[in-house]
Amino acid sequence: MTTAQPLDVQPTPLALLLLGREADPRSERGVECPGDLPAPSDPDLVERARAAKAKLGDKVFVLGHHYQRDEVIEFADVTGDSFKLARDAAARPDAEYIVFCGVHFMAESADILTGDDQQVVLPDLAAGCSMADMATAEQVAECWDVLTEAGIAEQVVPVSYMNSSADIKAFTGEHGGTICTSSNAERALDWAFAQGDPATSKVLFLPDQHLGRNTAVRDMGMSLEDCVVYNPHKPNGGLTAEQLQNARMILWRGHCSVHGRFSLESVEDVRARIPGVNVLVHPECKHEVVEAADYVGSTEYIIKALEAAPAGSKWAIGTELNLVRRLANRFADQDKEIVFLDKTVCFCSTMNRIDLPHLVWTLESLAAGKTVNRIEVDPGTAAFAKLALERMLALP
Repeated sequence: MTTAQPLDVQPTPLALLLLGREADPRSERGVECPGDLPAPSDPDLVERARAAKAKLGDKVFVLGHHYQRDEVIEFADVTGDSFKLARDAAARPDAEYIVFCGVHFMAESADILTGDDQQVVLPDLAAGCSMADMATAEQVAECWDVLTEAGIAEQVVPVSYMNSSADIKAFTGEHGGTICTSSNAERALDWAFAQGDPATSKVLFLPDQHLGRNTAVRDMGMSLEDCVVYNPHKPNGGLTAEQLQNARMILWRGHCSVHGRFSLESVEDVRARIPGVNVLVHPECKHEVVEAADYVGSTEYIIKALEAAPAGSKWAIGTELNLVRRLANRFADQDKEIVFLDKTVCFCSTMNRIDLPHLVWTLESLAAGKTVNRIEVDPGTAAFAKLALERMLALP
């Protein structure tokens, strides 16, 4: 009888992706709109998470992005938007482990800003960002070649949104540019145009075309004709040298897959359904949506606006649904009616990959002395990316 040999079975890339222990940087992630999330996790997981976190004590610092589901936010030491959380991590140098309940680019930023002795962990490596995935280092380098051939590269300052990969942040830093958030985009653009002759200076805005367009046109008084969209999937970005030379804002063809779903029809529909409603949207929304809204601002702006809103006021919010639901519940006893702008329920599906099972697995692994899903940015990339982030911090 032949003795059976043990099988050397290796997990496939797909299996690792589904387990949250591998990433697929080529995909456009976050575009699904699955409707309601699954029911909250098994209560036993809550106790396991509490026990593992208690065992780790001050060695672990858990960050929770506003778009996370409630069962994850419950275990966050701090909550906020991506840049606030990265700065919060940097302010905790004694924490050995930084568990970032967000998406990949956020954990990269935390790794860039924290000490070499700290380990940044992302509970699910497949938690990416479709917008960040829309600009790769190779595509941006090719774009710069196109700008050089058009004779304008020396006039162009790159400004990259925080929602970008470490590679894009590094490109920005290396080419004299800065990072921005949705809160300080106007200041970042003012700074960028001041780096050269104001009459000829140009900005390459990465990777969200809507934030760049809305800031330039709505906040800074430029025209839509001042903006062109560079499409990395077309030769020369789909633009002529003359179009590039005449433009002030060269917008990368990227967008947020959640905020991009809101439409002018969404605004018109909610106004018809809820008389007297205030429409408040994020500047990642399309230009026509921003123009039709009553108020426009970052996630932190949205939260503060609702905190200051009078009792009895009505609000339709154009941002991620987990946050909208959390705010609606928070202010329900103040008689503030808060609804999602679109009738189609849509979560950020990749943000929601960070669920309680993944968080428990992460915390229990760390408590057992095993680091999982560590996010590390190589030193060369980190140095230029940090330079771009420091330029943002120094903005007037």
